[in-house]
Amino acid sequence: MHQLNWKHCRSHLAAGALALGATLSLMPAQTVLAQVRSLPDFTDLVEAVGPSVVNIRTLEKVKAGASSGADEQMLEFFKRFGIPVPPNMPRAPRPDRSQPDEDQPRGVGSGFILSSDGLVMTNAHVVEGADEVLVTLPDKREFKAKIIGSDKRTDVAVVKIEATGLPAVKIGDMNRLKVGEWVMAIGSPFGLENTVTAGIVSAKQRDTGDYLPFIQTDVAINPGNSGGPLINMRGEVVGINSQIYSRSGGFQGISFAIPIDEAIRVADQLRSTGRVTRGRIGVQIDQVSKDVAESIGLGKAQGALVRGVEAASPAEKAGIEAGDIITRFEGKVIEKATDLPRLVGNVKPGTKSTVTVFRRGTTRDMSVIIGEVEAEKPVRKAQAPEAKPPVAGPAQAMGLMVSELPDALKKELKLKGGVKVDTSEGASARAGLREGDVILAIANTEISGVKDFEAALAKIDKVKPVNVLFRRSEWTQYALIRPAR
Repeated sequence: MHQLNWKHCRSHLAAGALALGATLSLMPAQTVLAQVRSLPDFTDLVEAVGPSVVNIRTLEKVKAGASSGADEQMLEFFKRFGIPVPPNMPRAPRPDRSQPDEDQPRGVGSGFILSSDGLVMTNAHVVEGADEVLVTLPDKREFKAKIIGSDKRTDVAVVKIEATGLPAVKIGDMNRLKVGEWVMAIGSPFGLENTVTAGIVSAKQRDTGDYLPFIQTDVAINPGNSGGPLINMRGEVVGINSQIYSRSGGFQGISFAIPIDEAIRVADQLRSTGRVTRGRIGVQIDQVSKDVAESIGLGKAQGALVRGVEAASPAEKAGIEAGDIITRFEGKVIEKATDLPRLVGNVKPGTKSTVTVFRRGTTRDMSVIIGEVEAEKPVRKAQAPEAKPPVAGPAQAMGLMVSELPDALKKELKLKGGVKVDTSEGASARAGLREGDVILAIANTEISGVKDFEAALAKIDKVKPVNVLFRRSEWTQYALIRPAR
């Protein structure tokens, strides 16, 4: 019986195989190829790009007898990823001041050769604070490097070694980089030179900083990989491995790379002047929410909401006001607030540029002379206004009691008008308004005083949400007051 059953099963298997073969023969060739496609082979890429990837060690001068208490890789690990140094690590002994300073290992990282005459790109945090930088090539030759320049904001640095005929990397086109494509990293994690890891591009334009839209990957990146190249399947560098997202300090599947086009732009300035100059217009910005966009007639939630304008800044001179929404810069759409500092930062100071703003239902273009990024100025607090009796009226339905804005406060805050919030309850309190706020506009109508405020309130639809533009200290923002149901 067992034999008969086996024959019966075998006949069914044969029939199934024939059916499967017939099915595959009817499937499009592209589908069949997709099903049998193998994983990529990185061996050719490693042979082509590997000779251009270098190991970078940094030294610092310390007093004789001083000890770091940990090996250089672990110190770099703690420093880069914000992990507290374990309390049981031995403390460094007091230095013997009678002995001359000596070089001690400080950190380890990676880099790659930009030009055949010895220019090397890496992360700024790899060489930051180093008294000496040592670059080791894959052929084991070691050179002392000179730091040409570094930029903390983008975490890009360029160093120079005295060598010629070096194999330089090929620079990739960021416009061709796609989410889901394979990429490879070469570096020195924990000092293990020429370590190769691979993965895919998980996302592009990932906002983790003011000036950089990072490339997110799942390539294994660990301390020591910093400054090494991210390479596409064409053997081109598309990014500099810089950061990881981790709760433990080790790799957890999310790493970030600086886009190579942004890095090259910074490197060119470092090579020519040793520093990076960035444009600024002097505004504090925030995101535009969907509710606010709809309520003010903008429609789509895009652009950068101007919450404050610095005194005597390029923006103030151009006529940009708090409450404006910057929708375009030099004709380029501002999809999210972080796009603006990136676009402005890439413009040379002194350049005349066009800024498009949305203000109370209308769009207008303004000319602005780009300034240069400088140290932030201390914010000056407004003086307390004289107390005046609040004014009642239609605003009470929203839980608001307002009063006229004293001339002294108008001058201090550099405002044309507005009303001061004396009481905020109910719907207005739920919207975020509070005592001391200054209401500048309501329902896209600019307010010069209480009379204007009451007149604007009388015209609004009492069953629909109403947008309120208000000032709090140095910041301007929108609130959406929703009627009680």
